[in-house]
Amino acid sequence: MHSVMDSIPGDTGTLTLASASAIRRQLLEQVGIRCAIRPVRLDEDSIRAAMVADGAGPRDIADALAEAKARKAAGTGLTLGCDQILALKTQIFAKPEDRAAAHDQLTNLGGQTHHLYSAAVIYEDGAPVWRHVGLARMTMHSLTGSEIDTYLDRAWPAVASSVGAYQAEHLGARLFSRMDGDWFSVLGMPLLDICSYLRLRGWRFS
Repeated sequence: MHSVMDSIPGDTGTLTLASASAIRRQLLEQVGIRCAIRPVRLDEDSIRAAMVADGAGPRDIADALAEAKARKAAGTGLTLGCDQILALKTQIFAKPEDRAAAHDQLTNLGGQTHHLYSAAVIYEDGAPVWRHVGLARMTMHSLTGSEIDTYLDRAWPAVASSVGAYQAEHLGARLFSRMDGDWFSVLGMPLLDICSYLRLRGWRFS
């Protein structure tokens, strides 16, 4: 019988990550999950827009995008796809295209509570075997235009890769009055749930 820390047939001890995200790779490697990086190209805007038009909610959109990434990168072994969706009431935010868009996003988010849905889907040998969507509830201080400009003077363009134009683990923390839920989902993936699934498989952590 295999212990939870022993690998089992089909588990190589290396997980393919269908993302170029440095923080997602860092999170996995910090807990001892070795990664092979295989970024994929998707027309995420078109997929997101089509699903919104069909009435899909943010949780389903995040899950669908994560699965699309895992499916496209999948080969042998385990492949992980992740995606994060920011929803303010019925509005869904994408990454800001430029500083002006970032300013607009922060203006809309200021003084409001929004939700982050961080989806993860694992494929094995071309088929989905596990999925989860983590949730965080984020409440932002009311922000003046000058406060946003001061913030972006320091944070831009680093936050261009972040939905909502903030990185809560860095300067963006000062924008918030409260964060509830899974911290790792704020960072971009439901890490605890991923680790728990791999342990159940008997994954060998490094």
